[in-house]
Amino acid sequence: MANEEGLTLVEHLEELRNRLVRSGIALAITTLFSLLFTSRFLKLLIAPAGDIKPVFLRPTEGFITYMRVALLSGVILALPVIVYQVIRFITPGLKPSEARYVYVVVPGALLSFVAGVSFSYFAMLPFALRYLLHFGSEYAVANWAIGEYIDFVTTLMFWVGVVFETPLAVFFLTKLHIVNYQMLAKNRKWAILVSAILAAVITPTSDPFNMLMLMVPLVILYEISIWVSRLA
Repeated sequence: MANEEGLTLVEHLEELRNRLVRSGIALAITTLFSLLFTSRFLKLLIAPAGDIKPVFLRPTEGFITYMRVALLSGVILALPVIVYQVIRFITPGLKPSEARYVYVVVPGALLSFVAGVSFSYFAMLPFALRYLLHFGSEYAVANWAIGEYIDFVTTLMFWVGVVFETPLAVFFLTKLHIVNYQMLAKNRKWAILVSAILAAVITPTSDPFNMLMLMVPLVILYEISIWVSRLA
């Protein structure tokens, strides 16, 4: 019995290694491919800053930033392969009734993440950067470092993309009987408080308007989550 369990564990570890290797190969290929378009991606990320052109403060900052954007682009392009490998690894441990929902949630999660990233790029960043650009302009001139700027923009886009996953996460948790719509509706007031805190943490400025721009979608997403949980 011990030998069988040990063999099963070894097989699981070997499968995990194979999945990681395949994901790593996919990431390497997509990152190399992204190098061909990294300059365009950088221009897209800098575009919300308007007339401000970031500067290099260190000799290697430009190169490091360029490679970082290439890696981030590679991760995004490799996501379908990575998600597929994750699905293939975890589905054997789920019940058939649970496993079939993974194939619904994962593609939806990718679309939700893209929707969140798009919202942050087109709606939040222009207002946030404009506010930061003019704040303190009476005593200083804005001259942003390229590394810090890209870190700021990509971090904001990432976390907004993550919070847009809420309805799908609730859908999956409902199917697993971890939450239900009565529980979510009962805790609505706490959800609003958490939304306000998250908006304050994620929003890069102290401008109430920018915080409200994120808080309102968070509250709406929670209400959608209640509706989704009720229909699930």
